[in-house]
This record gives sequence, C-alpha cells and structure tokens, in this order.
Amino acid sequence: MGEDRSRRPAEVGHGVNKKTKRAGGEAERSEPYKRKLIAFDDETWHALQLLGRDSMKSWQELADEAFADLLKKHNRPASLKQALRESLRRQPANDPRPRNTKRRP
Repeated sequence: MGEDRSRRPAEVGHGVNKKTKRAGGEAERSEPYKRKLIAFDDETWHALQLLGRDSMKSWQELADEAFADLLKKHNRPASLKQALRESLRRQPANDPRPRNTKRRP
C-alpha cells in the first residue's frame, strides 16, 4: 500500500560479501566489500542499463566509477594511501621553509 513501484533496486555484482563458516559454526567474512541497496526511477534505470551495455561495463564497474568521481569532486581520498599523502601535504612542518634574503644587522 502506497509503495512506489517506479523505483527498482540496483543489482550488485555477485560474490560480494560472501560469508564462510569457521569450525564451530562462527561466521567469517571472506571478502571486505560492503553492500548497499539503492533505488532508481524507471528512466534512470533504463539509462544506466543502456550505458552499461554500450560501454560493456557491469553495474559494479559503473558504481565504482561514479563513486570515485564523486569523491574526487569533493576532494576526498578514495584510498588509505591517498589519505596519507594528503595528510602529509597539510602539515606545515613538511613544507620547505622560506629563506630569508635580508640579513639582520
């Protein structure tokens, strides 16, 4: 009742976040991926389907590219390595000191 059927959940690549069982029945995550269910309106869904087919990319590849572009747009690092590089650049101790051209008497 009152459900919006014009939105469809996105299909996520299979094999993501598989769970395996350890001895003793304890669940262990074998892959480090996270999942998120998102919804698209019909028009966007079809446009993304066509883009995926035309560019021969999976939903996962399209999503990876889109989120990488979004992070870049907002000047956010996409990886730990990039975050560490950026943190070093922000530290004034790592900047070369300006040389004094004037001598004090």
